[in-house]
Amino acid sequence: MHLKKLAAALFLAGVIAPGAANATDGYFQPGYSVKSVGMGGAGIALPQDALAAATNPAGMALIGNRVDGGISLFRPNRQADINGTAYSGNDTSNFLIPEIGANYMINPTMSAGISLYGNGGMNSGYSTIMNSQTGLMNGAGVDLQQMFIAPSFAWRVTPSNTIGVAVNIVHQSFRANGLQAFGGYSQYPQSLTNPPGHDSSDGVGVRIGWIGQLAPGFSLGATYQPKTHMSKFSAYKGLFADGGSFDIPANYGIGFAWQPSQQWTVAGDVERILYSGVSAIGNTSTTFGQYQLGAANGPGFGWTDVTVVKLGVAYALDEALTLRAGWNHSDNPVTSQNVFFNTIAPGVVKDHLTLGLTYALSKKMEISADYVHAFKNTVTGQLSPPPYGPGGTEQLSMDQDTLGVSIGYKY
Repeated sequence: MHLKKLAAALFLAGVIAPGAANATDGYFQPGYSVKSVGMGGAGIALPQDALAAATNPAGMALIGNRVDGGISLFRPNRQADINGTAYSGNDTSNFLIPEIGANYMINPTMSAGISLYGNGGMNSGYSTIMNSQTGLMNGAGVDLQQMFIAPSFAWRVTPSNTIGVAVNIVHQSFRANGLQAFGGYSQYPQSLTNPPGHDSSDGVGVRIGWIGQLAPGFSLGATYQPKTHMSKFSAYKGLFADGGSFDIPANYGIGFAWQPSQQWTVAGDVERILYSGVSAIGNTSTTFGQYQLGAANGPGFGWTDVTVVKLGVAYALDEALTLRAGWNHSDNPVTSQNVFFNTIAPGVVKDHLTLGLTYALSKKMEISADYVHAFKNTVTGQLSPPPYGPGGTEQLSMDQDTLGVSIGYKY
């Protein structure tokens, strides 16, 4: 019976998942479940549901038999102020982000599960930017979506130590519009912009993790995901460095969870995302004109590596209701020297305030909700459109709100 329920959950996951996703710690999500996001995204040492493998696969052996599914409404606000004129990047303003996971305890110490989640870009679109003297055409923007299907295995090796591994099967899609003026600076100008639809890319990676209970009520966790090598975007070999290569950056983190009483839980993570290790993302745009777009050493978005700090608290008001709050702070990966190239990818948000709750409808079923406000952040730099343009300055800004809801079922 348990296996039938798990199979049904996996089928549902396959139907829902292709809509993922958007993010704000660069282009990573601040957290990978409604419960985790309510606590600032913390979860390396605090597994709460069947999305745990997205953060630390070791946590799947600690959550029991359950299925979780949710959806979030994501509303970013993107703007570029170019030589004193404001241009909105909000051609599309609302996005739905699904999540789903299932876990099955093979025995009291081992679990097999699957988590489906996503990362993504800012889905920007500037309908009236043609007269900005940037070279960008009306409708210029990008749409990046990455979907992770992560089957996992976790094992409580000792009563105090649990390890886990997740195999990340990744499908990503990308679209760029309005970059025609850059054709003379591309190694493959016919594969730079405005294809008939999204181009796609696939790859397989891995995430490993550990959680250890060091004292009653206190745990530490650690996780590592090496760079995931993806097939190339052939339709964008004239945009991304190394002929359309767009790998997923390596990332790692440590976290703690502390339960000082039955009512209170405190958790925190520190995560490092190595954006500079992916040429398309990390190569500086200041070499534009010196190297061609799409070349092995071609210009990229110039994103730097970021450190993300996540802190959260949960308070069990009674047996049915748990309240959550958190803070998520990320370095801004976009430097002032790379502002112009990031007009279409303004991932400059740094600080997030999060709130959440869970209400138990019964002993087996619960409903959770979260709210995230990402505070406005700006980056200012020199405007240098092709062929190095009229000069001047550009200021990128972004803020956003997210509202999510999920349902969890224990079986």
